[in-house]
Amino acid sequence: MESTITLPLWLFILLIAFAAIMVIDRILLPGMRWYLRRRVNRVIDEVSTRLDIEIRPFQLTRRQNLIDQLVFDDKVIEAVKQHAAENDMPTAIAQAKAVKYAKEIVPRFNAYIYFRLGYWFAKKVARLVYRVRVGFYDDEGLKNIPQGSSVVFVMNHRSNMDYILVSFLVAEKTTLSYAVGEWARIWPLQTLIKSMGAFFVRRNSGNSLYRKVLERYVNMATRAGVCQAVFPEGSLTKDGSLREARLGFMDYMLRDYHPDIDKDIVFVPVGINYDRVIEDRSLLRKLNPDASKRSIWFIIKTTLGFLHKTLMLSRKNRWRRFGYASVNFGKPVSAKTYCQQQQVDFSKLETEQRFASVKNLADVLMKNISDVVPITPVALMSEILLSKHEDWHSELEIKTRALARIDKLKEQGAPINISSSACEQVLAGALDILIGRGLVKNKDNLLKVDQDAMDVLVYYANSIRQWN
Repeated sequence: MESTITLPLWLFILLIAFAAIMVIDRILLPGMRWYLRRRVNRVIDEVSTRLDIEIRPFQLTRRQNLIDQLVFDDKVIEAVKQHAAENDMPTAIAQAKAVKYAKEIVPRFNAYIYFRLGYWFAKKVARLVYRVRVGFYDDEGLKNIPQGSSVVFVMNHRSNMDYILVSFLVAEKTTLSYAVGEWARIWPLQTLIKSMGAFFVRRNSGNSLYRKVLERYVNMATRAGVCQAVFPEGSLTKDGSLREARLGFMDYMLRDYHPDIDKDIVFVPVGINYDRVIEDRSLLRKLNPDASKRSIWFIIKTTLGFLHKTLMLSRKNRWRRFGYASVNFGKPVSAKTYCQQQQVDFSKLETEQRFASVKNLADVLMKNISDVVPITPVALMSEILLSKHEDWHSELEIKTRALARIDKLKEQGAPINISSSACEQVLAGALDILIGRGLVKNKDNLLKVDQDAMDVLVYYANSIRQWN
């Protein structure tokens, strides 16, 4: 005799859902993880044969292991106890805060995303907008960096495009780990950025526990040989000039550095410049203390409008609007050699003396950066036009003065890469950009600076004023 069991509909749906979850968890997810791990390993094997600086084991370590290592670092534990005592709270709560900060900071590097998605995206965006130019002032020096050394690219910070541009240009040599501000801590952007090996930093944080966790992470990554990219200025330049170096990150790297026994830390100066910085007017606006803050809606609307207009342009017209983006890599500076020459051991110095010594090294690096910041055509033409901005000039007169300035810059050893055969075309293109943006008036074949655009031209001229 057959019997029938009747189930309520809700229970039947619940059982089906539970069965589906078990199938996914026990069969599909393991298979997917195996497939993805296989793809990642294949990418790692492929790129390891061509990278000048290989991917470090630290970057491939499970993220949770790195978090545990960071949280249970002796100096972090000491900072936790001090934080608990100062704020009259249980040690467990202070420890939980340290764990939170560690999870916020430690990246989740994924080689497949970095080289397949990140590299493709950076390459497409950089070439979509600019004519990209790159120069190596000591390519042999880069290739001869001792195996296992920690390489730190130190660069000037002109635009948020810097991240994309430099990542694309060095992708054939190494992977880069950036310090990214809080602006990028939005989903899903933060997941993608962490997968690219970047770590988030709370700028100007006065929390001593947070600063200690950050310090120890930077120290761990540096000692493990992770290749890093650092903007010594700390933030974007607002007036176009190089700013003084902020010493926090360099101090984190060097305060426990023992030149006699530790692996070398090699700093590579990088100079970046653009014919057009996308956010130039927004940066200049921040110089005005009376300027009102833009709303989120305004920023989103403006950004989408900019993207739409840019994508609608042909490549030729885009290049006419944005011109060149140039990057120069300078001569590497060895921390070990520097310490030997200056007879300094950062690890043995008291705080005040150490910061003074770090500043001396930072000044050397900033000078090296300024020496390789590319002289772009628009920066050059801005300098020429500003010298006699009240008068009308013919295009021929402006170009003649520009050619004379180029000859003088070359005598000074300035990083200007404009060939004689293409000079006329390049200078004409720079003037077209300035006229097209309304920065220069054009009347009866005569040119004159628009007085309302003086601050923008000064912004671009400031990028090369170290050669005045």
